Amino acid sequence: MKRKCMWVAALVAAASMQAQTLEKTTGGIKFSTAQPVLNGEVTFYSPSIVRVVKYPSAEMPSKKSYPVILTPGRVDITYRETGDEVVMQSACMSVTLNVRTGQVTYRDLKGNQLLAEKPYGTNFLPRKDVEKDSYTVSQTFMLHPDEVIYGLGQRQTGVMNHRNQQIELRNVNTNICIPYFTSEKGYGVYWDNPGLSQFNDTPYETSFSSQVGLCSDYYFLYRDGSMDGVISALRDLTGKATMFPLWTMGYWQCRERYKSPDELCNVLDKYRELGVPLDGIVQDWQYWGCDSNWNAMKFMNPSYINKVGDKDWMKYIPKGHNADDEAALSRKPRIKSPQEMVDYVHKNNAHLMISIWASFGPWTDQYKELKEMNALLPFETWPLNSGTTPYDPFNEKARDLYWRYLRPMYDMGMDAWWTDSTEPDHFNVKDSDFDLMTADGSFRSVHNAFPLMTNKGIYEHQREVSDDKRLFLMTRSSYLGQQHYGSFSWSGDVVSNWQTMRQQIPAGLNYMLCGIPFWTTDLAGFFGWEYNNDWTNVAYQELHVRWFQWGCFQPMMRNHCSSPMLNEIYLFGKEGDWAYDAQKRIIELRYRLLPYIYSTAGEVVHRDGVMMRPLVMDFASDRKAIRLDDEYLFGRSLLVCPVTEPLYTKKVEKNRGVALVPDVAKASLPFEVYLPEGSRWIDFWTNEMLEGGQDVQRECPISLIPVYVKAGSILPLGPDVQYATEKKWDNLDICVYPGADGEFVLYEDEFDNYNYEKGMFSTIRFTWDDARRVLTISDRNGEFPQMLKRRKFRITLMEPGKPSAEKVLGKADREVRYAGREIAVRF
Repeated sequence: MKRKCMWVAALVAAASMQAQTLEKTTGGIKFSTAQPVLNGEVTFYSPSIVRVVKYPSAEMPSKKSYPVILTPGRVDITYRETGDEVVMQSACMSVTLNVRTGQVTYRDLKGNQLLAEKPYGTNFLPRKDVEKDSYTVSQTFMLHPDEVIYGLGQRQTGVMNHRNQQIELRNVNTNICIPYFTSEKGYGVYWDNPGLSQFNDTPYETSFSSQVGLCSDYYFLYRDGSMDGVISALRDLTGKATMFPLWTMGYWQCRERYKSPDELCNVLDKYRELGVPLDGIVQDWQYWGCDSNWNAMKFMNPSYINKVGDKDWMKYIPKGHNADDEAALSRKPRIKSPQEMVDYVHKNNAHLMISIWASFGPWTDQYKELKEMNALLPFETWPLNSGTTPYDPFNEKARDLYWRYLRPMYDMGMDAWWTDSTEPDHFNVKDSDFDLMTADGSFRSVHNAFPLMTNKGIYEHQREVSDDKRLFLMTRSSYLGQQHYGSFSWSGDVVSNWQTMRQQIPAGLNYMLCGIPFWTTDLAGFFGWEYNNDWTNVAYQELHVRWFQWGCFQPMMRNHCSSPMLNEIYLFGKEGDWAYDAQKRIIELRYRLLPYIYSTAGEVVHRDGVMMRPLVMDFASDRKAIRLDDEYLFGRSLLVCPVTEPLYTKKVEKNRGVALVPDVAKASLPFEVYLPEGSRWIDFWTNEMLEGGQDVQRECPISLIPVYVKAGSILPLGPDVQYATEKKWDNLDICVYPGADGEFVLYEDEFDNYNYEKGMFSTIRFTWDDARRVLTISDRNGEFPQMLKRRKFRITLMEPGKPSAEKVLGKADREVRYAGREIAVRF
């Protein structure tokens, strides 16, 4: 104790008496400055994570963090003083506190500055939060003028780099707001305030501010200078990702909406008849009936329960049904109940996702119970003029109620949940709406954590029931830490056009850099009005095909559209028609890639990986690559460049489409692709090798998307199947792309339960030595029931003149039998 007091006294003197107090703590420093009065704490949660809290009150305010699950551990820190500064150093970084101003500066272990707060850059402006004293609070940082930063959730700006932007951080449809940015330098900053906030960047300073708060509270993350390192730290802070079932990584058919069990099951039948692979099909809204009965979480629409014509049930028929609907209602149903529908889907080797919402109509039982417990937020939401109201997910009893009403559909066998409108939708916005009280304070103070709490509630309740079925929650909005609760986002209700398609690429990549590894889009966009909602419009068909091809290289591949547009593959023609053929081809490639995709998901969960890798993750020194907005790596091996402009069609007057070539199927025009510096690249379709650091003009017929394989890659590729688990992976193609050393880890588990959390999984490492031309298949690590103990690998060196890896190879270069022990294969 005496030594501690001497240390404090020395530092107080060094600060020329400007520091009122300074105290060394277990994990950092607690301090107080005099001009202006500011108290604060710097705490190492781990060697790579530092929390900085500053507040004008005498004591640190009590505060809840929704995404942060890490508690401070014991961290070895060295301290030293230099004039007004105290330097704390961990195994990953050094943190300097200016004890006169309260300014904090971060450096790597070589002394290079990573980030600095602006001197006196923490500000508090008194205000009321409803009846509670609060502050408008801000924190300002200083970045290098040319520094590139990413993150901030899912934005529709169309750019990767967030410099010189002013962004309102309030979740709305298509814009997911996460107060976190990450730098090309390999650090991240999370502003821990879930309320209505603002991000501002100018050439001179970068800041977060929130409308209400009692303190400035943020986390600085830095591990080793890599993006992988900072994402790993972010997962330590907010929770590890969960594993999705294998079947979810196949193809999904979805639209707004299937209006009866017969309609949904007929679509599934048609896919099976045509031999088009499919694993998921989706029941969208109004299975509950009319808008007043919104989100009843039960089948009350007469069309689903064989009650058409029953006067006690016809009141639930949705308004606005047309002549086609009337005709369908008059037919005797083949599938007579929701349970029959679920069973039929399962019998045909597919899975069913169902739409649920974060709001309830006034006819529902949930609405009545929630109103009694004061757990409704009465502002205008979707659907308008229906009396539908969002619930309060910050209320623990309301989350319990939500699951209690959802449980019967879980027991029915529903495989996945589509938690729609989790921003939630908010129309005719009034400032007073944000003064509505939740269980955790004003809506203004917690707004952006709404989707996290909604999905977390479902996840935690279902995990309490059983670990036999993995959760798969697709949610329209999101927040930091979403990956820990079996959930991911899609990019919202976007418009079908080329510009919007291109915008989704950086939107998804920036979302990935917030540590949430799964994401997707409505393939071809949701609203088709710019093409008259006409799937036969040739200009729309080109857009649809290109977006669809990109979907093969998203974590989830889900076709979706808004009524009256329809989107089933067979509506685009038949075999021999280019729009049909291109879609079927890319779906089949998706299934071919499943061992690669599932292994990448295994890396996500067990090694904090990312599915879609922005180029800054692997090519940080390539200044051109890190600024690109339309390319990325899918996993660590596949460079993907979606075609984001029309090559063979155009729109003319009245949104009609015309072809610009005599035969779209035979046309071929170039599309520019940049190959990042630092690697050689092999064209997936031709096996041609090209040097990195150059733009290339890749011929792009409508049948393919530019894809390049990083030299040294090893791709495990699967058999032809109609659904993900149809055949065992006992005869995989192992395709080796030469030109550099490389490795790949094949990950396998039971495909759909949580036994992997108990260590029930296996990995097989493949290593390619390019100079020796030797592929080493290492000893298998781990095991699980029904694991393939003996199998065959068909190994091929992918070189020009050989067929692409798109299809199962007719003849492999080598075939080896593998029983879990190391094998070396020479070429």
